[in-house]
Amino acid sequence: MTDRLAIALAQLNPTVGDIEGNAAKVRDARAEAAARDADLVVCPELVISGYPPEDLVLKPFFLASVRQAVEALAADTADGGPAVLVTAPWQQDGRVYNAALLLDGGAIQAVRFKHDLPNYGPFDEKRVFAAGPVPGPVNFRDVRLGVLICEDMWTGDVAETLAECGAEILLVPNGSPFETDKHELRVNLAVARVTETGLPLVYVNQVGGQDELVFDGGSFALGADCSLVAQGHRWREQVLLTRWVREAGVWRCEHGETAEPDAGIPSIYQAMVLGLRDYVNKNRFPGVLIGMSGGIDSALSAAVAVDALGADRVHLVMMPSPYTSQDSLDDAAEAAELLGARIDTIPIGPAMDAFATMLEPAFAGRDPDITEENIQSRARGMTLMALSNKFGAMVLSTGNKSEMSVGYATLYGDMCGGYSVLKDVYKTTVYALSRWRNQTLPDGARGPAGRVIPERIITKAPTAELKPNQTDQDTLPPYDALDDILECLVERDLSVAEIVSHGHARETVDRVWRMLDRAEYKRRQAPPGVKITRRSFGKDRRYPITNGFTSLIGKA
Repeated sequence: MTDRLAIALAQLNPTVGDIEGNAAKVRDARAEAAARDADLVVCPELVISGYPPEDLVLKPFFLASVRQAVEALAADTADGGPAVLVTAPWQQDGRVYNAALLLDGGAIQAVRFKHDLPNYGPFDEKRVFAAGPVPGPVNFRDVRLGVLICEDMWTGDVAETLAECGAEILLVPNGSPFETDKHELRVNLAVARVTETGLPLVYVNQVGGQDELVFDGGSFALGADCSLVAQGHRWREQVLLTRWVREAGVWRCEHGETAEPDAGIPSIYQAMVLGLRDYVNKNRFPGVLIGMSGGIDSALSAAVAVDALGADRVHLVMMPSPYTSQDSLDDAAEAAELLGARIDTIPIGPAMDAFATMLEPAFAGRDPDITEENIQSRARGMTLMALSNKFGAMVLSTGNKSEMSVGYATLYGDMCGGYSVLKDVYKTTVYALSRWRNQTLPDGARGPAGRVIPERIITKAPTAELKPNQTDQDTLPPYDALDDILECLVERDLSVAEIVSHGHARETVDRVWRMLDRAEYKRRQAPPGVKITRRSFGKDRRYPITNGFTSLIGKA
């Protein structure tokens, strides 16, 4: 009977659809694990296809390519080295499953299917996968392993069945995306499964960015007494080795590295950096373009971009109008200097004059209004897109969640871009992130240490500078009040009466609700961005554009 087992947790960063590249990552992880005398390598969820593969799994050729890659990896294990537990889309008996496959001795030794398919928030696995039966344990070198694929751990049924069927160690491959406080939730759920079954648990999570999702890694292992016996790093790839020994019929981890996980503002910043880095690199953009306004949103976006990509891949563009203050020009220039990034100035005055002349006959007899303000924003968007077309860099939009919630943004203007790192970040959090970055150089950052955002950018009143003496608070409630109301409406689904009980004026809550609902058509056309909160705009929150429910405002 085997009484010792070395399990390597392969925390990898796959790319959706890059089957060959993902298989190569598994091979590299196996080679590293073999050099450290591992017996088994456990990989994240759907590592061969990348996660989430969405409708790629509906293509028969894609499934065939996945099968070929898995079979080739299985053949590799004939060398007597570590076995590998991979997960992949797997077609069997005319149905497609989210499957875990044990590769050992040159063959696929066992296949288990995901039983509990998530169908909420960004997940819609029931649309593309069939649910498998509750799985039984897998026999591996005289050890009975219980395999739960991601969501199978979030409720107790699968773990309970595996324990009843004689499982000795629970293995959990995951594709669990980042949200604030999500790591603590994962650990608490794992503790619940260990408490219920009395079995140790190994949790392997993906790392990296995939469209709007960011996977933070943080793989870990728990002993049968619920103690944390191993903890992987967050935000980077790692092969974490754990060594287990069986004593009196119970497996105990006698060696495992424990890294300290981050939380709060540091974890949000790291999610933004990793999400942007992988979006740009995996989509093969040479770099990014950012319109600098001299305000805090563009300054923070620029800092994140430099930390993600390096200053040489970040091109900043100041596009002043006649309403742009000298302070804004100076602040944008100082931010670029602190970051070491290139900044160019392209005035939009000529474009404003051209549009005024062109539209003068059509606008005859009408006073200037928000139309002329939006023309300025759209001239800037067109300028950035022209630079993107000419030189290939992706435009990074800079709007935050507070603005996107209430429609304080110009369609085809400052909303132009291929990606947004602040899309799910409220304005009050923008300030907190900026202050933190000025005091901290994040792990893995490619930007400079020290202050990167001028202090005046943080302390001055925010303004779009589209007309004289304009500030955001001319149009919006103060951001601390606005963000609290929005969090109640968006993340918590509270009623108007409940939000008023927080101390907000009824008319303010009504007004914010109206703005939130009326801006849905804008958000549908916004670029993707990093998911940070429990409910980001997009797949997490699917509201109709044509929506008569707002007629109940004032009655709720």
